[in-house]
Amino acid sequence: MDKLGIAYSSHSYDGSDGKFDGVSVALKIGRPVEMIYKTLILQGTDGEYYVFVVPGAEKIDLKLAAKAVGVKSIDMLPVTDINAVTGYIRGGCSPVGMKKRYPTVLDASCLKLERMIVSAGKIGAQVELAPADLIRATDARVAAVTEKASKELVAASEKQR
Repeated sequence: MDKLGIAYSSHSYDGSDGKFDGVSVALKIGRPVEMIYKTLILQGTDGEYYVFVVPGAEKIDLKLAAKAVGVKSIDMLPVTDINAVTGYIRGGCSPVGMKKRYPTVLDASCLKLERMIVSAGKIGAQVELAPADLIRATDARVAAVTEKASKELVAASEKQR
């Protein structure tokens, strides 16, 4: 991000208790849980890997995720494969700086925020930046890919009827 001239701030927390989920991180760094996003690695039926950045307290909707990257179906990468694929470990996976640049999707909810927080690449380290800057740094596309987003899409389409 430094090479791209992206402004960011750092946050750190003690992860020795093994609690590094979005809600725990928000409490530990004193920031709203809505700002905390987790990085998930999925593999499509095409054999390719995909990076999804979703709110830390939400669950990814696999159907929406598959649709967002244009594959028939998609599944979470087994934890045992995360390091080999990304260079990171579970709980410290950042959407920036992986071994290889994979297609990346940010959940559309990030567009409602001025700043968001993602892993800085290790447990206990977070980085805060503008969503537009993370999109630029990762060449990400934006799509609704969480279960909450799925429910919101259904509700919106029902309103239009």
